[in-house]
Amino acid sequence: QVQLVESGGGLVQAGESLRLSCLASGLTFSQYNMAWFRQAPRKEREFVAAINWGGRSIAYADSVKGRFTISRDNAKNTVSLQMNSLKPEDTALYYCAAHVATNPIERDTRRYDFWGQGTQVTVSS
Repeated sequence: QVQLVESGGGLVQAGESLRLSCLASGLTFSQYNMAWFRQAPRKEREFVAAINWGGRSIAYADSVKGRFTISRDNAKNTVSLQMNSLKPEDTALYYCAAHVATNPIERDTRRYDFWGQGTQVTVSS
C-alpha cells in the first residue's frame, strides 16, 4: 500500500519560511518522479514544483520560482519543499504526489499516480 505523508505546514507571517516534507512508503521511491501541488479555497489544484527520480531535472511554477526549492533524498524516501519569502497568496493545502518515472516530470495533476492527504500552509499579511 503506497502512502505519502506530508508534514511541516503551519501558520506564518508574510516574509517568513517553512519547510514541507513528504515521506513515501510502499513504493520504490527512486523509480518515481515527485511533485508538490497546492489548492487554495475555491480554486483548482495547481502545480508548484517537481523533481525527477534522480534529482537532476527540476521544474517550478513561475509564481514560486526563486522563492521555493524542491529536493529529495532517495535514501530516506523523502521529498522536501523549502519555501522562503512566503506571501499571503501562498496560502493553500499543499499536496505531495508521485508518478512513475518513465516520462519526464509532469505538471498535470492527471499524470500523477499517488497523492498525500495534504498539509495546510497559511500565510498572514
